[in-house]
Amino acid sequence: MKHILYKVIRFIGRPILKLIYKPEVIGKDNIPNNGPLILAGNHTSVLDAALMVGIPNRIVHTLAKKELFKTKLGNIFFTSMCCIPVDRTKKDKNATIKAEEVLKKGNVIGIFPEGTVNKTKDILLPFKYGAVSLAKKTNAFIVPFAITGKYKLFRKNIKIEYGKPYKIESDDLEIENKKLMKKVKKLIKGGN
Repeated sequence: MKHILYKVIRFIGRPILKLIYKPEVIGKDNIPNNGPLILAGNHTSVLDAALMVGIPNRIVHTLAKKELFKTKLGNIFFTSMCCIPVDRTKKDKNATIKAEEVLKKGNVIGIFPEGTVNKTKDILLPFKYGAVSLAKKTNAFIVPFAITGKYKLFRKNIKIEYGKPYKIESDDLEIENKKLMKKVKKLIKGGN
């Protein structure tokens, strides 16, 4: 059975995530049930990846910094969790090729376009072009999302909101990247 460890960890982890952090989920029905899809949103905590993977019913292949794969155990775990290693010091062609393959098979990629955990309040870091570039190359939908609040144990203080799926309309990736960033900002402010 494909992705067995992923499914087992999500099966166990999803109720634990809901119990410990009580996330409010808005717009989950905006995530299409099939076809190539990119989930792209802000990144405020290392726990965001668990939320991004734990909420959708589809398997989410996430782009993750290559440093997580350094140890043998880390490599086994993150590979089993459908993570694709990315060298953030350069334009990583191998990661791009792997992500394109995932999308061409009709699967889901999860990306934090800021490229790192953002510790600033209410200000998005400039988005890298990976999400819009992949969407353009593969004709995938993008579902923007925003995570707001703080991860506080046993308190309903964290929220993830998914926007409506859309496709890239222009060949100008700068325009499309600004559009994605604007959509995420709007979700952060509580609008869909």
